[in-house]
Amino acid sequence: MATYLAGIDIGTSGAKGMVFDLQGNALGSGYREYPCTYPRPGWVEQDADLLVESTMQAMAEAVRASGVAPAAIASLSLSAQRCCGIFLDDRERQVRPMISWQDNRASAEVREIAARMDEAEYYRRTGYPNSTTWLLSKMMWVRRNEPDSWKKTRRVVQMHDYFVRALGADDFVVDWNDAGFFGFFDSVAGRWDEEILTRFEIPAALLPVPRPSTTPVAKISAAAAKRVGLVAGTPVSVGAGDQSAGAVGAGIVRTGLVSVSMGTAGAVTAFLDAPFRDPAGRVMVTAHPVAGRWLLEGYQAAAASVYRWYKEQIGGLEAIEAEKKGSSFYELMNERIAAVPAGSRGLLVLPYFAAAATPRYNPSARGTILGLTFSHDRFALARAFMEGITLDMKDMMSSMVRSGVAVTEARILGGPTRSRVWNQIQADVYGVPVTTLKVTDATVLGGAILGAVGAGIFPSVEAGADAMVRLGERFDPVAANVETYARLYDAYCRAYEGLDRGGVFATLAQMQG
Repeated sequence: MATYLAGIDIGTSGAKGMVFDLQGNALGSGYREYPCTYPRPGWVEQDADLLVESTMQAMAEAVRASGVAPAAIASLSLSAQRCCGIFLDDRERQVRPMISWQDNRASAEVREIAARMDEAEYYRRTGYPNSTTWLLSKMMWVRRNEPDSWKKTRRVVQMHDYFVRALGADDFVVDWNDAGFFGFFDSVAGRWDEEILTRFEIPAALLPVPRPSTTPVAKISAAAAKRVGLVAGTPVSVGAGDQSAGAVGAGIVRTGLVSVSMGTAGAVTAFLDAPFRDPAGRVMVTAHPVAGRWLLEGYQAAAASVYRWYKEQIGGLEAIEAEKKGSSFYELMNERIAAVPAGSRGLLVLPYFAAAATPRYNPSARGTILGLTFSHDRFALARAFMEGITLDMKDMMSSMVRSGVAVTEARILGGPTRSRVWNQIQADVYGVPVTTLKVTDATVLGGAILGAVGAGIFPSVEAGADAMVRLGERFDPVAANVETYARLYDAYCRAYEGLDRGGVFATLAQMQG
């Protein structure tokens, strides 16, 4: 009987399960969407139990669609959205809704962290700039603002750990990459930083158990097997956080390559042989699923979701037109956007719809459109949205280059890679060739590879990636467009700096809540 692999990605807006053969061919997939809730401006929450159920349904659908016998699926592992705080009582029930990674409520706690520990020292110890995103500030917020919830809390875990436990693990287990996003993990030693835990009064007993990404942690229980569509006893490896797994699924397992991922959020990752620290302290250094290696990471709090906002709020006429033509909104818009010149006739979008993340880390930053005139139409605006999201990615990449990381090629992944016009925009904005992947769901593929290594099917993560990652189309930068986008990027940086220094972002954020 041939051997097959299962992979899962638990995203922000939906979960996907897939079945692969050992050559990286996707044989079946399943998908389930779920909502976020927004109780106040800057707050983002989800129901972790709904995400578990939706994910299991997606995986069961993938198994059915693949036509593969469940008994032939040799392993399962996963990637999941990171920095999601799940607060559990002594019966492992949620005491409050999960606080999303996109949530920015903990600004006061970030200031408190900075007051109690020098930010350069914090970065040196953790590899993470002080931010509202990491779970340390979220835990402090719950402790201060919801004392009843905190009093009931016996464990604080992430979505990844919660799902592995639901599959049948004996405890809540977190991979080293995800562990870093608690904001107090030593990725070199592979353990929680006791100095930070003590200083901020975080009991270690609350936390999941950290393990390397390929560690076998469970065999699927009989109860979970019925829900997930696999055979009881199927081995489960711990897996990795979404962008870390995505790096594996893009083949970023050796120096010289970066991956650029655009989903609900966005990320840029580069392979590191050593636990480097950015001299400016702006870029994250996280554990790579390859043991003893690291990733230099930047993240974008809102990427393709910003373009989806354009579709829902501005693109109604095109959505109707596309439906009448039997096409999709995105296919129609790609045709219209291709007719707009690079630079969108002088339009500039700052895509901070969920604040600014790497390298600026400003929870008060807000989405901005600059340069509008009567000569601009919806299609110039739509292209400016694509370009603005991509310029934010370049902002991360530029920060990495200033830190000494060479960028010679970018492998791009995520839903936007279905747009050839956006792929070309990426090549032109970054100024380096970009390459798509045959399996654009690199986070799911990366999860499957990690499960296969844990089950002994591949001897290493590198061997699994070499066997299963397959490249797609290459886009080379167009010199004239590179020059245009260099000017636009300069305007992007100066626009951000002016709005920030002038207090515009801060005033608008205060007015919103």
